Amino acid sequence: MDHVIWAYVATTATPASSPSMLALLTEADIIVQFVLLVLVAMSVSCWVIILNKAQVLRAATNQSAEFLELFWASSRLDEVYEKAGRYSGSPIAEVFKAGYVELHKLTTNKRTEAEGGPSVMDLGGIDNLTRSLRRARSVELTTLEKLIPVLATTGSTAPFIGLFGTVWGILRAFQKIGETGSASIQVVGPDIAHALVATAVGLAAAIPAVIAYNFFNARIRVLNAEMDNFSSDFLNIVKRHFARN
Repeated sequence: MDHVIWAYVATTATPASSPSMLALLTEADIIVQFVLLVLVAMSVSCWVIILNKAQVLRAATNQSAEFLELFWASSRLDEVYEKAGRYSGSPIAEVFKAGYVELHKLTTNKRTEAEGGPSVMDLGGIDNLTRSLRRARSVELTTLEKLIPVLATTGSTAPFIGLFGTVWGILRAFQKIGETGSASIQVVGPDIAHALVATAVGLAAAIPAVIAYNFFNARIRVLNAEMDNFSSDFLNIVKRHFARN
């Protein structure tokens, strides 16, 4: 008798096997599946951008520090220019190369006009050099900011896309209640689960994107400030050694 009772308890206490997450998603409505596909694509794209941009900014920061050390330790601009190719990942090195090329053209022209006289520049040459540095800085800043807006777009839209999938899943659950006249968990459970999954995937896509966007923007602002400071220092050096009133 005891054996029969324990067998009955074991049978009734064993829960029914629950469907796997993959099976649950494959049974979802086509709209929910489309929402999840969009969110997964956005998340994968963001992670590719995050990994790539983290590597680019790390190289930009480290190589810029090394280049500045080389620049201030050297006494000749031509020597710095020859070695600047080693720091291709540094936006400051690229700004310097653009400035040096413009400076070389200006001083060569002035030397030719003076027939071997001292290499000097007037205020027009300084203006040309300033524009060249500004243009190079703008190009480097645009390169650093490339694809960053994708992170901002994902961070701002992914929760709402997930919310759309959530609302759609809840509407489907209410529709089934109306069709069956039952609000049991067996009837509405799958659609509620789909709705919650859409919310979770939306947040999973948005949160890393927002964090990475803010972090990268802070790093880019620092690099932009360093490029601006370097441009000012470079102009001061040129004015002291090459310019005339």
